[in-house]
Amino acid sequence: MSGSVVVAGLGPGRETLVTPEVEAALAEATDVVGYIPYVARVAPRAGLVLHPSDNRVELDRSRHALEMAATGRKVVVVSSGDPGVFAMASAVFEALEAGPVAWRALEIRVLPGITAMLAAAAAAGAPLGHDFCAINLSDNLKPWALIEKRLRLAAEADFAMAFYNPRSKSRPEGFARTLEVLNETCRDARPVLFARAVSTPEQSLRIVPLPECTPEMADMRTMVIVGNSATRVIEGPAGLWLYTPRSA
Repeated sequence: MSGSVVVAGLGPGRETLVTPEVEAALAEATDVVGYIPYVARVAPRAGLVLHPSDNRVELDRSRHALEMAATGRKVVVVSSGDPGVFAMASAVFEALEAGPVAWRALEIRVLPGITAMLAAAAAAGAPLGHDFCAINLSDNLKPWALIEKRLRLAAEADFAMAFYNPRSKSRPEGFARTLEVLNETCRDARPVLFARAVSTPEQSLRIVPLPECTPEMADMRTMVIVGNSATRVIEGPAGLWLYTPRSA
């Protein structure tokens, strides 16, 4: 087959954080597929067709991309951040596995991007400087009981933790329960970073001791990073630095 699918990460927001490899793939694309606000980040040009779609249709979007590639199109599926972190790469391979065997002859590449977790950590210092885990707090695709089990075990293991999709209007109770679990398990005042709209003009960083955290401090544009028991806060000239020692 002459068509191809590239699954590309657009980074957390700032144009300078898009990799040259992703820029080159977009320059060669005939079609760009993705969630509406991510496709809007791709500049229109002659010969390029944009296919924006709503949230929660990842498999439909993936099948559409594979179908177009099977006809010879050069399709780029875009995600924010990194496409392999709670994003479109997994959905594309899920659609590939369930689809026609002929699709498996397609050229498929996954191009990494700077995910929100890493951009937020860098903006605040180095809170993920030693062992850490990332947990998606959305229960759209997995039961809340599984999320809570992983939260508790990660806290018991004293990992630093990065939380994606912490709190939405339709499920505000999940992050409230997350804070309850962390306070019950950690029983200390370890620092928590609330990094909102990282790498955009609206970026804001806030470091709060765990017992003082409230659910309203997070929304869907917020990356929450919880330090481990050894994570430190340092006073800097323009605010606070946050880091986890490499020996922690």
